[in-house]
Amino acid sequence: MYSIGYDIGSSSIKAALVEVGTGKPVAVVSEPKTEMDILAINNGWAEQDPDTWWKHVCTATKTLLSENNIKPEEVTGIGISYQMHGLVVVDKDLKPLRDSIIWCDSRAVGIGQKAFDELGNDRCSENLLNSPSNFTASKLKWVKENEPETFERIHKFMLPGDYIACRLSGTANTTLSGLSEGIFWDFKTNSLATWLLDYYGLNEAHVPEIVDTFSVQSKVSEQGAKESGLKVGTPILYRAGDQPNNALSLNVFNPGEVAATGGTSGVIYAITDNLSVKESSRVNNFAHVNYSEANRFVGKLLCINGAGIQYRWLLNNLSVASYDEMNDLANSVPQGSDGVKILPFGNGAERMLNNIDLGTNIFGINLNNHTKAHLCRASLEGIAFSFVYGMEILRSDGITATKIRAGNDNLFRSEIFSNTIATLIGREIEIYNTTGAIGAARACILRDGDFSSFGEQIMANDYVMSYKPSEEKEALQSAYSAWKNELEQLLKNK
Repeated sequence: MYSIGYDIGSSSIKAALVEVGTGKPVAVVSEPKTEMDILAINNGWAEQDPDTWWKHVCTATKTLLSENNIKPEEVTGIGISYQMHGLVVVDKDLKPLRDSIIWCDSRAVGIGQKAFDELGNDRCSENLLNSPSNFTASKLKWVKENEPETFERIHKFMLPGDYIACRLSGTANTTLSGLSEGIFWDFKTNSLATWLLDYYGLNEAHVPEIVDTFSVQSKVSEQGAKESGLKVGTPILYRAGDQPNNALSLNVFNPGEVAATGGTSGVIYAITDNLSVKESSRVNNFAHVNYSEANRFVGKLLCINGAGIQYRWLLNNLSVASYDEMNDLANSVPQGSDGVKILPFGNGAERMLNNIDLGTNIFGINLNNHTKAHLCRASLEGIAFSFVYGMEILRSDGITATKIRAGNDNLFRSEIFSNTIATLIGREIEIYNTTGAIGAARACILRDGDFSSFGEQIMANDYVMSYKPSEEKEALQSAYSAWKNELEQLLKNK
């Protein structure tokens, strides 16, 4: 028997087929074959048609079943991961009233900041564990203010994963974790943040039914089966935003465990049961997938915008043919890059730097001695140093890392990058070859609460290797100290 996991991204929809008993991945498909369009009517806006997601979910499902000779009745469960913080609004027939305002849309920043100031920074930080910022609640307020006719027709609001579950089942529901990522959840009272809804003039009746993250959330309807190719009655057993789901995919559930991602941007997602809000202006806090009244496990999410995009920029602008060539060049240079330092913050304002936009900065180049090899090493080290700097922020917010796990993707494939982080933070980094869609498919077994079996499946199928801290660390420590000094001097002048 098999489970299917969906990863609803803004670039593509991925679907994975996994054996239930072993957790072994059978196949992963991606739709469409080119990146999905993002509509930007105005600067800072980003929208997508939710029914485009659904169309690609259906195509991917049929492809998985047909190419692997799987009968619909052999699929025993569905898990869903999705792009966080998006807004979908539907009418009484559960049809979208407008395009989804997705995660990277910034139109509601001012609305969230005004709420943070007027409601009180302390109240927002202590109850919501975040500023309302540009999250889903603020986007819904924008619809109320700017599209009142649409707002009046709203029956329910949803997150992107909620909408896909709704199309499969004909039922509108959401999860506590999802509500927290939309900044609708009050952690202090462990209930819906009705006071925020009242402040924004939002209707509590628009909130979908709340279901457990691991449960029979709903079942595929006749219409959902007809369009997707699945069997009527197939249960939807799991749903979570992409970063909590990435942590789940890496078997990160307990306080002290950390999931790291090194793509275009970087993410450090650390689990804690400490509801500290010391760094709430630089770190986001969401209910983790296993959050409950008994175990209030929160995921602290720190994002680094300028990560892999920095290394890709070098690839595009140096006379090199591939990342492998760049990595070979970097390996020809000693730790510390002979004094060359790169601050890789050229991908817009950095929340972890209090929303300051520093740009990428390069220091210490000697035109007689330094080459593109030094730039390659300094870039990898600079991005790694930004992760270490982020870990220091999390440490000041009560996080003591016990285990660090990362996907075998992009930056973490680089020995220089991974060894630099492991050495400077003094923790082993475990590397796993998995995806969000595979994790969502495997999560279907967690309806029974068997976390030990889940972890065993991940170790058996995904473990690649570990990077251990190096005992030769003086050069790296010195280089990091110099890098950090350059960063903090620039921040002082902003």
